[in-house]
Amino acid sequence: MDRTRRRRRRAASRAGDLLVGQGNLGNTYKALGRLEQALPLLRDAYSGYRRLVGKEHPQTITAAFNYANTLIGLRRCEEARSLLRTIIPVARRVLGASNLRTLKAKWTYADALRLDPCATLDDLREAVTLLEELERTARRALGTAHPDAAGM
Repeated sequence: MDRTRRRRRRAASRAGDLLVGQGNLGNTYKALGRLEQALPLLRDAYSGYRRLVGKEHPQTITAAFNYANTLIGLRRCEEARSLLRTIIPVARRVLGASNLRTLKAKWTYADALRLDPCATLDDLREAVTLLEELERTARRALGTAHPDAAGM
């Protein structure tokens, strides 16, 4: 029994290492502007983390954020919005409302709203309201000198 448990632990560790590499490669493609190549890697990393460690793990939340950012870059904003509507409440519950990852997920959601070619006036209003709230929260939680707080 102990041998089986060790074998499973090693397999999970290797799977985790593969997901880290897959996410890193996807983010490298994204940084190079090769979004079409990045997207399947980041989607698979997100799905892999969900299976391996669950939807509430910080690595899963980060992988979802990276995947959503790439969807927005490809102007697949509705898909990004759907994913972010799922992940933001999880991030808020697991990481806290003032956590940088939670704030960035909300910021990304606002981008998905405002960059959507089919955005309605209500979508744009929601984006403005969210960004105003984010700016206050980020300055309070991160401080005025933090680059992300200044960006928000």
